[in-house]
Amino acid sequence: MIKQVHFRNSAIRVSDEGTGEAVLLLHGYLETLDIWNDFCDRLTSCYRVIRMDTPGHGQSGVVADTHSMDMMAEAVEAVLQDLDIPRCVLVGHSMGGYVSLAYLANFPKRLAGVCLFHSSPLADDAKKKAARDKEIRLVNDGKLSLICHFSIPNGFAEDNLETLADKVTFARELALLSPPDGVTAILRGMRDRPDRQNLLRKNSLPLLFLLGKYDSYINPEPLVPLAASFPHSETVVLEHSGHSGYFEEPEKSAEVLITFIEKCYNHCE
Repeated sequence: MIKQVHFRNSAIRVSDEGTGEAVLLLHGYLETLDIWNDFCDRLTSCYRVIRMDTPGHGQSGVVADTHSMDMMAEAVEAVLQDLDIPRCVLVGHSMGGYVSLAYLANFPKRLAGVCLFHSSPLADDAKKKAARDKEIRLVNDGKLSLICHFSIPNGFAEDNLETLADKVTFARELALLSPPDGVTAILRGMRDRPDRQNLLRKNSLPLLFLLGKYDSYINPEPLVPLAASFPHSETVVLEHSGHSGYFEEPEKSAEVLITFIEKCYNHCE
């Protein structure tokens, strides 16, 4: 079922499928809920799977000049309240992981667990902030399609580009659906997000880092030891993936997630 949920004088596009305990899949930057289409089918036989276009992406509205991660966490809360879901597991891909951590900071009692899927609790460093600012300028200059052309393939391990060429094309098509003012609002929000390491050091919920060995956006090497320092945390590295494990290793990713989600809900009992 696809529906619209009201949020800040705008609307959020939401998909609601399956039955059972709730899992909310949050897409990454320049993506929409449709990025999960095939992967979602691997989960709906076990769980109620919610997906959404986060504000500024796809068919969800642009609600501010800057879409902070905290504001987008409020959008997640609006969706869960509308669907009458008291508790869920959040699975956040890349930017969706940043939103998941903001939700953990603001609404911890509503969570059974969090998966950072190709994502990190670290804030942007000075170099990354400068890259965000450059990208904002490019979008404002009408070059969003150029950004999509070059950045989307970088989300895949080099060895997967040929065999998954159709997925690269699909991801590019989805990226072009987001309005330029939404893209720049999101870039500002990611640039300005806080570091969440202290949040995770105090965390009492199950936490999964699901990383890609060949990820060119979220380097797994420093994250693996960092993740081990957080309580209730586990890490799985996908050995044949870049930044798009739901495309590159869907069976392995789904297997890991289903085991994790089961653990989350057992933890709540």
